[in-house]
Amino acid sequence: MIENTLQQLFQQYLSAFRVYDLAGVTDCYHIPCTLNTPDNLVLIDSEEKCQQEFLAIFEQLKQANTQKIVAQKVSYQAMTPSVSLVCIDWVFFDNNEQIFADFSAVYHVESVGSSHKIINVASHDLTHSLNLAHSFTLS
Repeated sequence: MIENTLQQLFQQYLSAFRVYDLAGVTDCYHIPCTLNTPDNLVLIDSEEKCQQEFLAIFEQLKQANTQKIVAQKVSYQAMTPSVSLVCIDWVFFDNNEQIFADFSAVYHVESVGSSHKIINVASHDLTHSLNLAHSFTLS
């Protein structure tokens, strides 16, 4: 059950990212939540702030002529009955099929009723990728 729900959440996330669907991406996040990169920590405490952050990310992807986004490895592990950890290794390709960005992202996902929402994401170099207890695929 948890695997199917997580797979649905991240398939929605990936599908929305591929077409720059702001509502589709932001719907995957719980408000408030946090976004962490090696250089930055952002507290998202409103729908508007969430939209601003993802509009900026979409702009970077568009400027890099991103044509393909691939989830190379996806694994998860339940931490508590309501919180799961998901690790995804992402690769972003430009229109020349060159890698624009690759990184590992670790998501904390909370069960909220019958749905799941991302409450925290921390992006790292691929060398810090985690192999969690279970895996699934995204297409």
